[in-house]
Amino acid sequence: MRVGILSQYYPPEMGAPQARLSQLAARLTERGHEVVVLTALPNYPQGRIFPGYRRAVVRERHGGVSVIRTWIWPTKSTALRPRMASYLSFAASSLLVGALRLPRLDVLITESPPLVLGASGLVLSRLKRARWVFNVSDLWPETAVALGAVHDGLLLRLAYKLEAFCYRHAWRVSCQSRGIEDGVNRRFPKVRTVSFLNGADTERFSPGFRSETVWDDLGVESRPIAVYAGLHGVGQGLDQLLAAAEKLRDEQLSFVLIGDGPEKAMLVDAARRRGLRNVTFLEPQPRGAMPALLASADIAVVALKGDIPGAVPSKLYEAMASGLPVVLVATGEPADILASAQAGVAVEPGDIDGLAEALRGLSHSKEKRVRLGAAGRVAAVERFDRRPLSDQFIEALERA
Repeated sequence: MRVGILSQYYPPEMGAPQARLSQLAARLTERGHEVVVLTALPNYPQGRIFPGYRRAVVRERHGGVSVIRTWIWPTKSTALRPRMASYLSFAASSLLVGALRLPRLDVLITESPPLVLGASGLVLSRLKRARWVFNVSDLWPETAVALGAVHDGLLLRLAYKLEAFCYRHAWRVSCQSRGIEDGVNRRFPKVRTVSFLNGADTERFSPGFRSETVWDDLGVESRPIAVYAGLHGVGQGLDQLLAAAEKLRDEQLSFVLIGDGPEKAMLVDAARRRGLRNVTFLEPQPRGAMPALLASADIAVVALKGDIPGAVPSKLYEAMASGLPVVLVATGEPADILASAQAGVAVEPGDIDGLAEALRGLSHSKEKRVRLGAAGRVAAVERFDRRPLSDQFIEALERA
């Protein structure tokens, strides 16, 4: 097959869709398929175009995968208007460049969010005579409503109409979690869905990469270490972690937050004002450094601001694969996954006392940390390894 992937997000950016789609592209190539990726000039999450990508269109080749990058108006803002402008800029440029430069395709996979990219994907699939797969990694606009980013009005009504239009016109709707698939099937019973569940690269993320010096080299010397690695955005609710750190300021526990995002400056300022000497913020680390950093920490924190429909953070799987016990701030499917794996402790969003107590308990018991971390590793290898999950999705495409 000749497979196209249309996504606003792709390496060298770091993030869940970037990792998942690049590994899917690599696996498709290994299975003998031709893959072309149409994506934006890299800019996420810093909100500025990466050095070396200043042309309007850039063509690259990575491990047999052809990559076409096209213009986007980047932004780091969480405000609705600049974010919509950014989404629309790539939706428009990708439609134009894709129409001119994409070859004829057998399958076109379009990543959502952003939801508006679905319109570009549908048009391109018709132009290239491809079966169109609409890949849903977050339910939109439901997630935006849950986060309070969008309220009743014309824009929300249009978003719901676009969502329904994309589902009904897709050859398949692929879903990154059971909650997403259930949500789509419940509202649109005639839509044909296929699972493309999230997971982790269990060879890349492994306890075997543990190092006794990697944190010292970054200036973090006090142990144990509770690490959060990922986007500092509205949906993560990392103010909860700062509140727990304030309650635990007299404990022998270091909090390290790695990454960037629209909320980072606010979080750094809040930690400074509260005098939280037990909290360290680090800039995004090189992709190759993350396995050792995770494996060398003692506790992983995975947080959501509230009940976000269908959301299962990919960092949950990476922490489990790294052999770390997880303190999860979430309910629903992520909490069910953690409980079934017996890999950590889950608390409800907003329960700061519960979060602090979970962290305190793990920081005081190395035996418990080792036991939970080992169970998580087993579950990651047996149930959440991204390679077999990708193969199952590819096989569904091959059978059609």
